[in-house]
Amino acid sequence: MRDVAIVSFAQSKHVRAQTDSNEVEMLMPVVREALDNVGIGMDRVGFTCSGSTDYLSGQAFSFVMTLDSVGPWPPISESHVEMDGAWALYEAWVKLQIGEIDVALIYAYSKSSPGNVREVLTRQLDPYFVAPLWPDTIAMAGLQTRALLDSGTATPADLAAVAATARRNALANPYALLTGDASVEDLLAQPMLADPMHVWDCPPITDGCAAVVIAADDVARELSKNPAWIRGIDHRIESQALGLRDLTTSVSTATAGSKAGVSAGGFDFAELHAPFTAQELIARNSLGLDASVPINPSGGALSANPVMAAGLIRLGEAASRISRGEGNRAIATATSGPCLQQNLVCVLEGSA
Repeated sequence: MRDVAIVSFAQSKHVRAQTDSNEVEMLMPVVREALDNVGIGMDRVGFTCSGSTDYLSGQAFSFVMTLDSVGPWPPISESHVEMDGAWALYEAWVKLQIGEIDVALIYAYSKSSPGNVREVLTRQLDPYFVAPLWPDTIAMAGLQTRALLDSGTATPADLAAVAATARRNALANPYALLTGDASVEDLLAQPMLADPMHVWDCPPITDGCAAVVIAADDVARELSKNPAWIRGIDHRIESQALGLRDLTTSVSTATAGSKAGVSAGGFDFAELHAPFTAQELIARNSLGLDASVPINPSGGALSANPVMAAGLIRLGEAASRISRGEGNRAIATATSGPCLQQNLVCVLEGSA
């Protein structure tokens, strides 16, 4: 196995609605920043992979358009995943393991504001029995939240604590959309969105993008003084049918975590892709993280949730913190599908 590291990360300032630029215009400065951080141009990049969804763009093969943000001429080797950019990073990591290239660029993006993202995401459901009922993301998360509360493993105060911590952590994140310093009591006093969900249980509609550069072996050491090495990475998927799995836990997260080496422990912090408060508690418990491990020091997806980029951002945020010396070992996750259906787990480690 080759040693592969995240050597650069850049992201946009996340906003509720990006009305003055399209996806290409959003991506161009972010991609440029990711490359400039390590002093390289596209001539050093052996492979480019992106993550997005055509449903949000409202057009087929929208990723072809966004190749203008990296410059597809002279011809480049590129690929695309119709899901979160974290899975694009996984594909690029596999490409580097083959040994044909040493540097890869990954980017992900979404503009959720033009349409109704809650309805758009119903298209990922079982097309015969579930999708025709139009249960949106809030309804699905509500089922999971109710199951967790009824199991007795979490209380409404626990959910409020997740939201309060996320917004408080986001105060130090210049890219976050939602920040705040409300107490658990203040949040619980707010009216319900739909029982058992409050607005603060849910992620904000977000427009944004991110880019990551990964490199192998001595090239990574050349490009970064303290690269964040990928010591383990794996992803697993569960049944699409909610009735066939226990929504209060995440078998795919636990399995991917085991394969990635989470059991070794020793984490300084974790960046968990959990768009809803209940999902953060479920992911944390499924990974066996105790209360001593700080969760989402960036604020997480509850503070900014650009669909198809939020998972990649968790990996990038964790890597950046390691590169800055704010911890030496971290875990980062990405999720896709309803109620934590598919999950990717990555263990990152600095050179110290």
